[in-house]
Amino acid sequence: MTKQFFQNYKTLNTVVVLLIIIGFSSCGKSGSEADAMAVPKPEVDFFQAKSVTGEVEKKYPGTVEGTVNVDIKAQVSGYLEAIYVKEGDYVNKGQSLFKIKGDVYTEQVNSSRAAYKSALANLANAKLEIEKVKPLVDAKVYSDMQLKTAQANYDAAQAQTAQAKAALGSSQLNADFSLIKAPVSGYISRIPNRVGNLVTPSDTVPLTILSDINTVFVYFSMSESDYLTFSKDSKSKKTVSLIMADDSAYDQKGTLEIASGNIDRTTGTIALKAIFPNPKKLLRAGGSARIILNSNLSSVVTVPMASVKDIQDKFFVFVLGKGNKVAMKPIEVAGSSGVNYFVKNGVKSGDKIALNSIDALSDGIEVRAIIK
Repeated sequence: MTKQFFQNYKTLNTVVVLLIIIGFSSCGKSGSEADAMAVPKPEVDFFQAKSVTGEVEKKYPGTVEGTVNVDIKAQVSGYLEAIYVKEGDYVNKGQSLFKIKGDVYTEQVNSSRAAYKSALANLANAKLEIEKVKPLVDAKVYSDMQLKTAQANYDAAQAQTAQAKAALGSSQLNADFSLIKAPVSGYISRIPNRVGNLVTPSDTVPLTILSDINTVFVYFSMSESDYLTFSKDSKSKKTVSLIMADDSAYDQKGTLEIASGNIDRTTGTIALKAIFPNPKKLLRAGGSARIILNSNLSSVVTVPMASVKDIQDKFFVFVLGKGNKVAMKPIEVAGSSGVNYFVKNGVKSGDKIALNSIDALSDGIEVRAIIK
């Protein structure tokens, strides 16, 4: 056992001596050799920021509506007798759409017409009575009271005639309402009812919706800040562009109008309306689109998107400082154009901003800077 102890002791001494020798040899190396063993500084390209005037593009989601969206409803009750159109058809103003079984309304017209003719006959008799009594009163055969009575009967007959005429007109309107016609030109929407269904004026679901889409409105909202910025910019283009649901650009330009005079307190936004011609009928009521607004910015710095670090929806850039050390600075982006951001706050003209290797950079790290 004693022999084994001395063997272990000799081995330990040997290891210690080797470590001491390695330590002395390291201390003896030149500074250049130590630098070679150190972690190399990252090589980073920088560009010098300049203030520019640019045009920023912003997109807002919107919904498409026709200039006229009419709920087609029954104005009289009855069973649906005929449907003259199909869903998706384009119809012209005055074209027949639906027919409600109108036998009862036809009979009402006949009854009202008969009552009107009877009233006219009574009116004629009352007039003849006046013509007969008047000369007899002049001749002192009849008293003035008899003439006044005849005149009163005539006035009553006139009122009854007017009442009968109004009843006839009302029954004719009801009969006309049994044939439902298009109040405007446009496209037919869904038709939920079928022939034989009972329809009434109190139905909550319309027979169909008729949309005039020769011109369309695209409603969208923007923040109060965006609205004020856009309104103050006298050089902003008041014409707007549109991106359709398939991400293709619409080939017509629109004009902008305010759709609401107030800021919505719950959302802090204001509603606007873009008006577009729709000659090819590509835009349909109920569809979606994106409105593009362009506004001019002055005294802003453009920064390539590739040089901006996005952390939880906050933007940062690396600015070269003293001793070739970089500082990570937050920036406020005012918008974008192409592959560049417009920076409103955070950097200024003359700052040197990292162009590449931003994922390898951290605040305070020293770099080998190459100024582009």
